[in-house]
Amino acid sequence: MYTYNDEEIGEQLRNPVTQRNAFEQVVRQYSQQLYWQIRRMVLSHDDSNDLLQNTFIKAWNNLEYFRGDAKLSTWLYRIALNECLTFLNKQRAQNNVSIDDTEVNLEQLEGDPYFDGDATQKHLQEAIASLPEKQRMIFNLKYFQEMKYEEISEILGTSVGALKASYHHAVKKIEQFLQQFD
Repeated sequence: MYTYNDEEIGEQLRNPVTQRNAFEQVVRQYSQQLYWQIRRMVLSHDDSNDLLQNTFIKAWNNLEYFRGDAKLSTWLYRIALNECLTFLNKQRAQNNVSIDDTEVNLEQLEGDPYFDGDATQKHLQEAIASLPEKQRMIFNLKYFQEMKYEEISEILGTSVGALKASYHHAVKKIEQFLQQFD
């Protein structure tokens, strides 16, 4: 049985002979968790799939810039989050929505055949969607991906202290939002 090893894969990615096979392993290893991270930001299954594909295309096209200073997963998350932000900014511009507006189209989520959550799950998604983008990203990485603050700090380029404060504020806002359904 094959065990995925980031260090070995990193070396294989730098070798032109083994690069393609190694990248296929990276895609298999990280597709699902990146998909769900993207999905929690943009809500739509189709948009999430497109952004996931864009993330891997960008990673493939920029492999020579991956120096191995950070973990491969950190680098991929950074690309995925940048893709999400670019997408959300374009969407916001098309819809003439202010950057401070936290409204997210939850009808997309409800009408999505891939969403099978119950009412509680829907309310949680509404609460998360009501957060400002940066808090939403931090909450998703910490709560759903169970990342350490140090990893999130590398991905977002924000201090650990600021991340802890943002996460705390996000949790408080989510709790307040959910109290209306008790």
